[in-house]
Amino acid sequence: MSAPHPRTASPFRQPKAVWAVAFACVISFMGIGLVDPILPALATSLHASPSQVSLLFSSYLIVTAVAMLIVGWVSSRIGAKRTLVAGLAIIVVFAALAGTSGSINGIVGFRAGWGLGNALFIATSLAVIVASASGGFAGAIILYETALGLGIAVGPLLGGELGAISWRGPFFGVAVLMAIALVATLVFVPALPKPERRTSPLAPITALRHRGLLTMGIMALLYNWGFFTMLGYAPYPMELDAHQLGLVFTGWGLLVAAFSVFFAPRLQARFGTAPVLYANLVGLGAVMAVIAAGVDTPTVVIVAVVVSGIFIGVNNTLTTQAVMVVSPVERPVASSAYGFLRFIGGGLAPYVAGKLADATDLSVPFYLGAGTFLLAIPVLASGHRLLREAESRLGGGEPVAPALTPVGRRVAPGTGPVVVAVGNHEQAAAIVDAAARLARDTGSPLEVVHVQQTAVVEEQAAETETAEEARAAVTAHLDRLAAQGFAATGQVLDSVGDHAAAGRVLARHAAEVHARAVAVGRSPRGPLAQFADGSLTTALAHAATCTVVLVDPADAPLRLTASTLVELRGDTPA
Repeated sequence: MSAPHPRTASPFRQPKAVWAVAFACVISFMGIGLVDPILPALATSLHASPSQVSLLFSSYLIVTAVAMLIVGWVSSRIGAKRTLVAGLAIIVVFAALAGTSGSINGIVGFRAGWGLGNALFIATSLAVIVASASGGFAGAIILYETALGLGIAVGPLLGGELGAISWRGPFFGVAVLMAIALVATLVFVPALPKPERRTSPLAPITALRHRGLLTMGIMALLYNWGFFTMLGYAPYPMELDAHQLGLVFTGWGLLVAAFSVFFAPRLQARFGTAPVLYANLVGLGAVMAVIAAGVDTPTVVIVAVVVSGIFIGVNNTLTTQAVMVVSPVERPVASSAYGFLRFIGGGLAPYVAGKLADATDLSVPFYLGAGTFLLAIPVLASGHRLLREAESRLGGGEPVAPALTPVGRRVAPGTGPVVVAVGNHEQAAAIVDAAARLARDTGSPLEVVHVQQTAVVEEQAAETETAEEARAAVTAHLDRLAAQGFAATGQVLDSVGDHAAAGRVLARHAAEVHARAVAVGRSPRGPLAQFADGSLTTALAHAATCTVVLVDPADAPLRLTASTLVELRGDTPA
């Protein structure tokens, strides 16, 4: 039986401010999929060609791309809440105007304004949720990932249902839902402090001088070229109505969400980032080639589009994490620079695809899309060494000193400590105290490792605490232990997105200091997330050469083995 333990705090028990922003996130993530089911209807109702309708994507994404360069500058001056509110208000206005438009050119123009609002919103939403959430960082990320999955999966379904009534329905639907989110944000989200240091508007462009960031950005540009070619043109050869298209893209969205949140981290932990991306790009190239070859057979196109959701979900997660790993600049700046190149590729693709389709036939844009997926492979390979070196610094191929920062005095040579790893959450102090009792009982010194996490979801990266705050958290643990007569040492472990890499770093560090044991507590994310493949705890338990234990203030330490991990994964709070 698994050890008894206190009830894990639910990540869904959050302040109203978090729910307001999470609701807006769901609607925002619906944005692109919402439009797909009505593309053929728009072309018919407004007497427009597919190439003209595709400009809905181009105007939206190109403006989003350019705006990504300045959103950090804007947010650092007016604050995250005002930036968020401005983005929501712009989306409400331009989505409503698109619904009232009587021409394709008018909708294309209003979609450009929508893109500006989208950039302002997506650049700050994750940071606002993290800052406003209760129950620590982990609960905020679970909620954000849930909003991401719901938006991607439900967007096409809602678009299909509203589009079956009128092509104007999805536009008015977004306007109404975002207006509700805007009011809720104004009422419930408190004013958030401005960053201490303002961001330069040139920072994202300057950041692209770094080869690793530029390489990953170009790879993302090529990937998005193929992705938005499929998204913008696949609805036409399917020969379905708006409702049926909504169901097809809902199936696609469910696979995107599932593989992005659940499967991508496991694949990354087992095979590494670069190998998974290589295989993924080959898979996307093959799927696009199948669409191109079978463009005259609706069933082939439908099945291929749905299957592509697997590869797109994996790619969306791993490319952003790779950017954060290889980039030497601040993570929000790297995120903006990467987002600029990523969205530029997505914006140009539908326009070029439309011109090619008009001049040749509908299969040619899909063949070009397949080519861009495959071309992304040698681009990624050109930066393979940089990515491997960055992963090694995190994952154990080289000394891990760059990832670990000592706080206070170091462990005395020749003394094997008990190492306890904790995050930024309410139970951290109790976990450290439980580990201190274990160290005292075994006559060992104690080392406290505070895991400082950076959230990476889609193209966004949000730091949950500054380096100074992480050091202060370690110092608070050390001071509390010292007051109890127990001297300890401390470290800060910087973790970027990949939890398994952080676990391997911790295991290597434990081996270097000849630790007697490594202790972890129960995560506020819950047992399924904490003990799943690809998690910090599981990677640590598999890689450590010493004993790894789960400490609980209310019970004796439980040794973590392959069998207990499986048992704990299915454990539920009493």
